[in-house]
Order: sequence, then structure tokens, then C-alpha cells
Amino acid sequence: MQTERQIRGALGEQAAVDYLRQNGFMIVERNYRIGRSEIDIIATRYDELHFVEVKTRKAGTMTAPEEALTEQKYRAMRRAASAYMAQHHSQLEPRFSLIAIEMIGERVEALRFVEDAMEYSW
Repeated sequence: MQTERQIRGALGEQAAVDYLRQNGFMIVERNYRIGRSEIDIIATRYDELHFVEVKTRKAGTMTAPEEALTEQKYRAMRRAASAYMAQHHSQLEPRFSLIAIEMIGERVEALRFVEDAMEYSW
């Protein structure tokens, strides 16, 4: 049985996928794992490969979803992205984005797309 938090997270991730598709992205992969690192969504648009972290919270909580993106998470995303690009021999320009979602019950109250939420350097 899923917890309320897991259900909210799954709904938030699906809302993020829907948003990306509506804005011209092609979803390549969801929940890509390498070791202990995970990237929620990998998508392409134009000549760019977007590694997207989705953070979903209840609306009205003390901390915004954006605040949950820590330096430790950045490092894990960089490791996973490097592994993905090596495995898939991608020549696309990597970009790291964040989708912050606030929900009331099972309804998305706010969705913010933060393109280039972190810098990527080899």
C-alpha cells in the first residue's frame, strides 16, 4: 500500500511529464537509476538533453519544493547524468532542470519549471 507521500510524488511526477510534453519535450526515460542515484525524468527538446528533478510538496507547507534540491542531490544527478550520457553516447547538450509542484489533495495547485536549475560542467 502506498503512503500519501508516495501517491503525491507519483501524481506530481505525472503532472511534470504532462507539462513537459505540452511544451515540446519528448520523454526519453523516467526514474533512471544508476547505483544509488536517480533522475526522475530524462527528456529531449531541440538539441538538448534535459535531466529533470521533480519536487512535489503539499501547498502551504513551510518550505517550497525548490528548497529540497540540495548540493548532495546535485552531485548525485551529475553522476547519474554522466553515466547516462556515456551509456547512450549522447552528443546532445545536457541541461539540468527542476519542476517544483505544490498540490492540494490530488490537484496540482502550482507548477514551476526552472530550466537550468544547476550548472553542468565536465
